[in-house]
Amino acid sequence: MDLQKIVDSMALTSCIVSVEKLPGDSYGEINLVCGNKAYIASIEDNKNAPKLIKNTFVPGSSYTDYLPKDLNFEHACYQAAVLHQPIHSYVHPERFDFWLNMFFIPLESDDKKNAYCIYSMEFSRDIKSEKMSEISGKASSKVLEACIKLSGSNDFMKTMQEIVQDIRMQCKSNYCCIMQMDFNKRSCKILGEDSGDEFANHQNTYKSGWLTGDFFDLAETWKETISGSNCLIIKNESDMSFVKEKNPSWYKSLTINDIKSIVLFPLISHDNLIGYIWATNFDTEDAESIKKTPELTTFFLAAEISNHQLLENMQIMSTIDVLTGVYNRNWMNTIIEQLRENTESPSPIGVFFIDVNGLKKVNDTEGHYAGDMLIKNAALVLQKVFVNNKIFRAGGDEFTVLIANAKKEELPRKEAKLKKMCQAQGVSLSSGWCWESDSKNILSALKEADERMYADKEAFYKKSGEKSRA
Repeated sequence: MDLQKIVDSMALTSCIVSVEKLPGDSYGEINLVCGNKAYIASIEDNKNAPKLIKNTFVPGSSYTDYLPKDLNFEHACYQAAVLHQPIHSYVHPERFDFWLNMFFIPLESDDKKNAYCIYSMEFSRDIKSEKMSEISGKASSKVLEACIKLSGSNDFMKTMQEIVQDIRMQCKSNYCCIMQMDFNKRSCKILGEDSGDEFANHQNTYKSGWLTGDFFDLAETWKETISGSNCLIIKNESDMSFVKEKNPSWYKSLTINDIKSIVLFPLISHDNLIGYIWATNFDTEDAESIKKTPELTTFFLAAEISNHQLLENMQIMSTIDVLTGVYNRNWMNTIIEQLRENTESPSPIGVFFIDVNGLKKVNDTEGHYAGDMLIKNAALVLQKVFVNNKIFRAGGDEFTVLIANAKKEELPRKEAKLKKMCQAQGVSLSSGWCWESDSKNILSALKEADERMYADKEAFYKKSGEKSRA
């Protein structure tokens, strides 16, 4: 069989791949036997092709001479060459600035040691939506169902839960999870998770505090393990040995939790990693078809999560005071209106009005930067005293604190703690408080607290001898 003649007859950029046959469902070396002119040019003159490790084509060399080890590529070659299953995939690996339209076509051979397939590809910088839709009817219906749920939902978290349940059932997996990552706060957030009955022994591991700060450090290593591919599929001991070599810490975590197989997809939006979706101990006999649905679903899922994240950030920006980090006046007015319109049973509330003393003097003598620092320090004092209470910057140097379900005797103790903390931090604050048995009377409570605060402020200026009340 003249392999060079076969590959030269291919119109697409193509090469012949050999896969070393080993006993069972394992394989050995995967080599690039020969390539047509277009394929060799993509390596040696790759101005318009993906950047590779080496730029000289050597017939019969390992594919890892040109690309990082990629289990997805290996699985596709094995299925086409050894199992004689034609494979098609349209992906955007993170390591490339290209979308790849790939075909793996089986070749008949009498070689006892190696099996062969044709690997053909075309690449483009822009996505071709018609290529993404070239999947089976079963897979496309699942993707369409997920898209309908995403576009028609008013409850983001509920939709995430429904989608993760659907994916777990499709994968016949014992656990599936959608996780969002915040690289600024170095934290993870579960958007949806679902487990089967057989996963009961691991409920405490995954449901009760498993998502600690250390988990972010572990999840951060997955990007390197995936090596720029669009996903990672571990379906047997041979694949797991790759994880053991590439990422020992993660391998240890998988082993401890009795995870034998896993399919892991990064969620990418605008070229940024925003999280992952994965399923563990899935149906490895149906790995290729299982890959198709999450592969396309993640494309839409990442966009929806990114949009939700943007809306959350906008909401936070609209409620938080930029200088101090406490809530702003707009959010205070919203909360007050909600309390006034509350139709539930009466609940007590405690209110504090607090004002920074001496701000005008600091602004006049030391400048407005020093004045801003005084306001920020005042906010820090309030955050230490009023832990788990709502703190608002009501004006330039004015703060309001709302304490839900407050006990009346608690408020003077809070005020005493505030005064003591001010002395320790070198900040002077005037304060006044009021307690109401029904939070619907919040306006009268605010008025009384404000009057007490001004009385406290008058006493401060009388004692200090300063003329200005500002």
